[in-house]
Amino acid sequence: MKVALYARVSTSDKDQDPETQMMALRDSVRTQGWEVYREYVDRAPANDLAHRTAWRQLLDDAARRRFQAVVVFKLDRAFRSVKHMHDTLSAWELVGISFRSVRESFDTSTAAGRLLMNLLASVAEFELEIIRERVKAGMDRARRQGHRIGRPRVTERRGFNASFGAVLASLDRGETSRRRAARDLGIGYATLKRLLDARGVGREGAP
Repeated sequence: MKVALYARVSTSDKDQDPETQMMALRDSVRTQGWEVYREYVDRAPANDLAHRTAWRQLLDDAARRRFQAVVVFKLDRAFRSVKHMHDTLSAWELVGISFRSVRESFDTSTAAGRLLMNLLASVAEFELEIIRERVKAGMDRARRQGHRIGRPRVTERRGFNASFGAVLASLDRGETSRRRAARDLGIGYATLKRLLDARGVGREGAP
């Protein structure tokens, strides 16, 4: 069986060497008699997917089914959250790729490993629901305290009304176009049109 080995250290882990993880991975693979397709190494935090270039390459190779399993030293070397782990493993399962963690003895090629993956999915869903409830409670509390929820209206920006008044005058005199006025105000053309329509300003700028 061809396997992919993945190791990661954070950029802040200056005293860590990914080779330490790789040595354990190679020993595990050798014991199983598996063939290493490729070794993937990242030096970036778990949640910095933009700089985890090796991880992105591993995902691409997995989609092309270039190996049958992914082996890591610890779960947190690969995944940034329980949900990230479940989503990734579910996608790999569809293309026939299993996953193994040497430290936690986690192996999705076994019935116990697949059961654990489903349990983790339930935990992830529970965590998301808790977060949603906390956000909703916080928003309700803010509303009761008189705080506005969401982005402020354009007309609530500091100095906007004065700038808008000047733009209205320029439009009325025919000194500027609506599109130029929208750019000067830093808003979209549709937003400017709604503001003008609300004030009964005609196409040429006059009420």
